[in-house]
Amino acid sequence: VQLQASGGGLVQAGGSLRLSCAASGRIFSSYAMGWFRQAPGKEREFVAAISWNGGTTYYADSVKGRFTISRDNAKEMVFLQMNSLKAEDTAVYYCAADRAVVGRDARYYDYWGQGTQVTVSS
Repeated sequence: VQLQASGGGLVQAGGSLRLSCAASGRIFSSYAMGWFRQAPGKEREFVAAISWNGGTTYYADSVKGRFTISRDNAKEMVFLQMNSLKAEDTAVYYCAADRAVVGRDARYYDYWGQGTQVTVSS
């Protein structure tokens, strides 16, 4: 699976962004998908994940209620709608694909996109 993330940019605190991740190469609809982020000087952290059919979603506590993950299997895309953005959301955001079950642990994800920068100014 090849993954291409896009949609990052510079936004003021309180604003919104929608990240997209386009997938190709294998049967996208059979993969769980996740979003992770990495801020400068920090480890990569889990943000959100969605099961192959969209029936199960997980969120990090820090983004719950503000971010929404969704997917469109027909278009082979996954999205991350980010609202009420905060300065601490500033990071490079990565999408990832997992051949097995949906989860929060980056070690189990098999494929990664190149990342898209999100910068939130306070």
